[in-house]
Amino acid sequence: MNAITPNPFDYHQFVNTEEGWIDRRIFWEETIYQRELEQIFAKAWQFVAHDSMIPETNDFYTTYMGEDGVIVSRQKDGSVNVFLNSCPHRGNKICLADEGNARNFSCNYHGWGFSPGGKLLGLPNEQIVYDDGDIDLERWGPRQARVDTYKGLIFATFDEEAPSLEEFLGDFRWYLDIMLDHDEGGTEFIGGGIKSYINANWKFGIENFIGDAYHGAWTHDSGARALMGESLPVPEPAGSYQASMNGHGWEFGTDGFYDLAILGQPKILEYYEKLKPKMAERLGELRATIFGSLASVAMFPNCSFLPGVQAFRVWLPRGPRKLELRTWTIVNKNMPDEIKQAFNIACNQTFNPAGIFEMDDGDNWEGNTSINKGVVTRGEKLHYGCGMKRRIEHSELPGVIYESQYSEANQRQFYQRWADLMSARSWDDVPTRYTPRYAGKPTRPE
Repeated sequence: MNAITPNPFDYHQFVNTEEGWIDRRIFWEETIYQRELEQIFAKAWQFVAHDSMIPETNDFYTTYMGEDGVIVSRQKDGSVNVFLNSCPHRGNKICLADEGNARNFSCNYHGWGFSPGGKLLGLPNEQIVYDDGDIDLERWGPRQARVDTYKGLIFATFDEEAPSLEEFLGDFRWYLDIMLDHDEGGTEFIGGGIKSYINANWKFGIENFIGDAYHGAWTHDSGARALMGESLPVPEPAGSYQASMNGHGWEFGTDGFYDLAILGQPKILEYYEKLKPKMAERLGELRATIFGSLASVAMFPNCSFLPGVQAFRVWLPRGPRKLELRTWTIVNKNMPDEIKQAFNIACNQTFNPAGIFEMDDGDNWEGNTSINKGVVTRGEKLHYGCGMKRRIEHSELPGVIYESQYSEANQRQFYQRWADLMSARSWDDVPTRYTPRYAGKPTRPE
């Protein structure tokens, strides 16, 4: 994170984790949003694609890092390049397609041509239009991002001074393996991701998935009754937790089956009943019981998933009061096709724009955002104090741990990380707020 102009003020004033409140202005103000684009989305590692989305040489996928359009492209050697989807001549998009396979890209405006890796290859009528020395093709390719992967997930950042992806994820990899590495074949996205838009601040989606078990039994009561014939349970504090680190968070029970059961697909339950013993051998008994339990997850800054339900999504900001939501179904590669299809059907029924639960949530997030149009309303604080006294030490769980899914601990930790990055002049200014347990160690039992 390069040195920048000193902050006009400290963004920690908008977040008070000691008293448990958040300033509403962070969900509305344009100046704060522009600061987010600069301090978070231009600097943090972000999920951009899954390996399965671009399996072959020259496969590509277009997405955004903040509001910067990027192309994610598979190279001949199997590596992945991520570069700005903007021609260095007049700035037009290099690629207008969402995804595909291309041996090169050509800008619509003047026809500048680029390789699948983002190298400027040539210019139409170059010998006539340009004199020798007018342009250095090696210099004028679109800006490249740093790229790294973790067990199928592709991440990128435009900040040369950002810590490594390993450090950025930290011990959260221990939890990620519950989703990504509980079967030897790894994971894949089922083709046909869905794109939708919600008139809400992007952070409301993330904070919902990082730790808002509280809303489930109320907001989703009718949906749960329709799917299961009963309401969602209210978990007892013992046996359920919230875990967070570096702004990432996972809230979960340890019953091992409830998110699998909510899908209403007996084939899925049967599949995991057989897989669970192997999962315990691979990851340990605790992580095997976490998978499939009532849970939700978010990776800082803007990626979420539901382990067990298998819905995976990224929240792309489109201004302080609008977000673009991209959703997929993530499954084990080794699953029988009928189980993959059962998951896909279940995800579409529950967590897509027309899903039973998604419509409930979207309506709430839009209300959370639009209400702040009021000047008096916007001057009030929001309460985030649930579970302040429930922090515990756990012999196995890494991170900052709070007992009970009914807590706002992960949300507080997310906004603490948000304020830390918003206020930092360099990565050296970003405080370490937990002691790593598994950093640099295997994420499977030895």
